[in-house]
Amino acid sequence: MDRQERADFVDFRLAELYPDPPIPLAHRDPFTLLVAVLLSARCTDRRVNAVTPELFRLADAPEAMARQDVAAVRSIIRPCGLAPRKAEAILGLSRLLCERHGGRVPADFTALEALPGVGHKTASVVMAQAFGVPAFPVDTHVHRLAGRWRLSDGGSVERTERDLKRLFPKSSWNRLHLRFILYGREHCTARGCDGSRCGICRGVNGVR
Repeated sequence: MDRQERADFVDFRLAELYPDPPIPLAHRDPFTLLVAVLLSARCTDRRVNAVTPELFRLADAPEAMARQDVAAVRSIIRPCGLAPRKAEAILGLSRLLCERHGGRVPADFTALEALPGVGHKTASVVMAQAFGVPAFPVDTHVHRLAGRWRLSDGGSVERTERDLKRLFPKSSWNRLHLRFILYGREHCTARGCDGSRCGICRGVNGVR
């Protein structure tokens, strides 16, 4: 198989396995999704989903969050790790959303990436999952599997994103990045597959 043939095989198999992939982070609107994605840095989605109900009872909109004491937010999100930095970012982005965007999360990559604690991956997740804008967020699972399946040389996250966007139709990006994540967690884990054990690895490498 050449690279495009491997991509087509991966696309077909993942669509078979996950026809309607769920969004793993619990949220109610773009703001709660943005906060949840920020909290997920170096933290599992399961832990984030365990923490956010209490956080959003405290404040679930930019105006309310901007008024909170940073120590109160830090105490709630401590289980997610990096709590001091994340608490400052949550309050900071809440204030900027109120000051610059009328208390709403903007559906714009540049505006999102200008918010505290929001990098390109976080912005891509919000654009894809909150607004339906085609994006291909590359997390550790996506980056690892793209390299393992020889869809990208794995030189950088930026290179992986560019390669995947070239290989797959734009209409599939939002669902496909979720499918990569689910497959990487359930079938082709970092330690559970050496590139020849799971179904997709065997297929792209011609192993019978």
